[in-house]
Amino acid sequence: MIRKLGPRHGVRSRSLGPMRIKGRVEPCEVFRVEWQPEMLSEFLTLPADLHALSPMKESVFGGFELAWLDTTQAFSLTDLPMKIGRVPEADFVVSDPRVSRMHASIDIRSGNYVLEDISSYGTWVRFGAGDNVIALRRQECLLHSDGEIAMGAPFSDFSAPTVRFRLVDGQMSIGPIGIEK
Repeated sequence: MIRKLGPRHGVRSRSLGPMRIKGRVEPCEVFRVEWQPEMLSEFLTLPADLHALSPMKESVFGGFELAWLDTTQAFSLTDLPMKIGRVPEADFVVSDPRVSRMHASIDIRSGNYVLEDISSYGTWVRFGAGDNVIALRRQECLLHSDGEIAMGAPFSDFSAPTVRFRLVDGQMSIGPIGIEK
């Protein structure tokens, strides 16, 4: 609607990018309307490269795939938020006693995939081939590049249930996918 108004209507606005809206299947592009001429949003918001919304099949939010051991399952945007855990009620099951019944969730917020730890024992995230590890205890982090997730035990425990993730053709794939180290 904002884009249809054009400059001749005098409505100043700023795109905040795609966001999930309750009751809507696809993310919607959200705008901030500048209604106070003395206060510009440039002073209130951080400029960033926001992607224009496109049809679902071309969207960077097209879906993702989870895999652990010999199990692989695909999810689409309409399946989000999704939960990873060890019980059959989880959207993706990782059968290991160190994994909580509902261990982690993946959702999309402001155009980014977000992993949230909801476990009893913690989640560890490592991006790329780096040694830096993010330890999560009831916290969340953005999944922004290739990496691994350890559930219930840190990466230093070689037997920890670990899944890999990487961005693939605008979709996120998590699992034992051949990530180069």
